[in-house]
Amino acid sequence: MTSLATTFENFAYQRPDIQAIEKAFDQLLNTFERAPDAEAQLEAFRHIQALRKHFSSMYNLCYVRHTADTRDPFYEAENTYFDETLPAVEALNDRLYRALLASPFRSALEAHFGTHLFTLAELALRTFTPEILNNLQEENALSSEYTRLKAKAIIEFDGQSYNLSSLTPLEQSSDRDTRRRATAARWAFFSQNGERFDTLFDRLVHTRHTIAQKLGAPNFVSVGYARMRRSDYTPEMVAAFRRQIREHIVPIASELYERQRRRLGLETLYYYDEAYLFPTGNPKPMGNPQDIIDSAAQMYRALSPETDAFFQYMLQRHLLDLVNRDGKATGGYCTFIPAYEAPFIFSNFNGTSGDVDVLTHEAGHAFQVWLSRHHEVEEYYWPSSEAAEIHSMSMEFFAWPWMPLFFGDQAEKYCFMHLTNALCFLPYGAAVDEFQHIIYENPHLSPDERKGVWRQLEALYLPHRNYADNAYLNAGGFWQKQSHIYNSPFYYIDYALAQICAFQFWKRSREDRAKAWADYLRLCRAGGSQPFLTLVQVAGLRSPFDPECVPSVIGEIRQYLDGVDDTVF
Repeated sequence: MTSLATTFENFAYQRPDIQAIEKAFDQLLNTFERAPDAEAQLEAFRHIQALRKHFSSMYNLCYVRHTADTRDPFYEAENTYFDETLPAVEALNDRLYRALLASPFRSALEAHFGTHLFTLAELALRTFTPEILNNLQEENALSSEYTRLKAKAIIEFDGQSYNLSSLTPLEQSSDRDTRRRATAARWAFFSQNGERFDTLFDRLVHTRHTIAQKLGAPNFVSVGYARMRRSDYTPEMVAAFRRQIREHIVPIASELYERQRRRLGLETLYYYDEAYLFPTGNPKPMGNPQDIIDSAAQMYRALSPETDAFFQYMLQRHLLDLVNRDGKATGGYCTFIPAYEAPFIFSNFNGTSGDVDVLTHEAGHAFQVWLSRHHEVEEYYWPSSEAAEIHSMSMEFFAWPWMPLFFGDQAEKYCFMHLTNALCFLPYGAAVDEFQHIIYENPHLSPDERKGVWRQLEALYLPHRNYADNAYLNAGGFWQKQSHIYNSPFYYIDYALAQICAFQFWKRSREDRAKAWADYLRLCRAGGSQPFLTLVQVAGLRSPFDPECVPSVIGEIRQYLDGVDDTVF
């Protein structure tokens, strides 16, 4: 039986004393720099790692508990403390990375840790200088303000109060007028707070541009790439990948939307119809949240011994917070609390198929970091984001054979919808990425000019989209719902790159499931010990930057979707 002390509720939190950490770090770094040999440096480094691990654990505990209830005054204050303190910790890491790179025993350290740690150190040095401490604090505070603004949304609809997550089922209602009005209510919240969203983003863009200039960069693009730990591909390669999406994916996505319009018997497919795929309604998971968790446990028991052990670990230690409630931050995520070797899955179940999507997706992240927890350095717990999203998106596909547990006789309907949505996401993901490149290359655009850029990109990547008479969306406001744009700049093409890799796992699992799963396990265990394109090779996958990669998977996807008689759904 699991001890109470090892369940999440009993994970001990104490605000880390930054002054004490800085003092201890100084002493340990001095020991590292004066070490007479590589072995002595390794010992000093292990002590530094313990210090970093403790801080990271307290930060992530605070993050989970704050997002679980953004109204909690204690963790609100702690979150503010971390917003102010994280730049100081970044300064300590900057010093550590400089010492690592300057080590006279670097070759021995590289033999021990692998060379990627040193690549990551070089990237980190491009993102920090002590002169930007105040700017980083401001960036953190603005990001937190955006999260709070969305989390505290109260939307009145037909005499009831909803938050942004709980409104979603109404936006997928079989009654078209209900979903039209519910979707309009969502965007009315954004429109009513439009000036705040504009101001927050304007301040974030200018703060990030200032950071870039202080780091000696012409704009924030290169800094954003370095923050995302991208070491083996360039903005030019990403631009070529977006062209692949425009050429190969946009036409198929447009066909799928047209197929949806005909399936629904509509004269025009409006924006509020897009999330409603079938005239009989979207598939919904059976039962309550606990039933979904029980089905997930059964699925992971059957999938592999590794996933069974992992999911039981998560359940026994109460490492899932899945149900939507007032005051809870929107969205879903997975994080890791290293002191307890504990991944944590956070989501907002709302009774839609998205509950299963987010659980399998975030479980993919959690499973990877659980398998990677043995790595000696924090930098290797997680890979860079585009590699990390391979684990999550591929897990969604590996789960397909067990969808009857969640959806019963609607399982085939769910799989058709899941694959359709995965394909139709790609143009949107590319649009978000190109939007960010344009915005940060032109940081002095006005809020209205930014919205104009978004509308131009929608016409390019989402030519089917029709906002009817919604003035806010017709003016270019849709992107303001996307938290990544505010909180994690340049974190979005990662999903598109990973989706192409996940499609390869989907294809391969249909050909030789055992081999595909073995390659997936090898990828997960590698964690962040290699850069993206090397990890792609580790998994036996083809680089999404290969101009033949996208066409190599799209053909089979089209064949699968064309082979489904969606008129019976």
